[in-house]
Amino acid sequence: MRFSLPTSRGPRALFKIVAGLGSATVWTLAAIGLFVLAFVSFTMANDNFHAVAKAEAFRSAQPSPQDLERYAREQGIRTVINLRGANPSEAWYRDEIATARRLGLRHIDFRMSAKRGITNEEAWQLIQIMRDAPKPLLIHCESGADRSGLASALYVAAVKGLGEEAAERHLSLRYGHVQAPFGKGWGSTVTWERMEPALGFVGS
Repeated sequence: MRFSLPTSRGPRALFKIVAGLGSATVWTLAAIGLFVLAFVSFTMANDNFHAVAKAEAFRSAQPSPQDLERYAREQGIRTVINLRGANPSEAWYRDEIATARRLGLRHIDFRMSAKRGITNEEAWQLIQIMRDAPKPLLIHCESGADRSGLASALYVAAVKGLGEEAAERHLSLRYGHVQAPFGKGWGSTVTWERMEPALGFVGS
């Protein structure tokens, strides 16, 4: 899947474009925007917890200790892959480490940036980690949208071999990922696009 960066001519050009639209079109676009915002907000409010591969891998936003306990009990989670990296000065990280230790879960830190993305070499390192980790595993970042989306897409493509379309579903609005240039998750989109040929998706 190919993405192109739009040419920006500043706010004045944007105002001219909007002024040229009919009021019905503007209201329709506004309604669509509100729907998208409400959908993303609902997804974030529900921990953004979803299956990546049935009984094998799951994705979520930052889990609380209670979330981890529930995921371990209900889904049998054995490994937690934290895409926010080690943050020993943060309470959420200390809680996560303590809960994982108490539950006997393997905990793996892998630092990623949703905005900058990762290199192909780092992507292959993550794939190997996910391939080798005891299953079922939980992949998480902060919101569960961008970094978790990229990791899930890589898992589906490289570990499960389910194809491009199945993988790309994990980098979509359904999980709160917005494929917009200069947005906070754009690096995840660009990384996926760069990895496509290496994953065997040529000419997409």
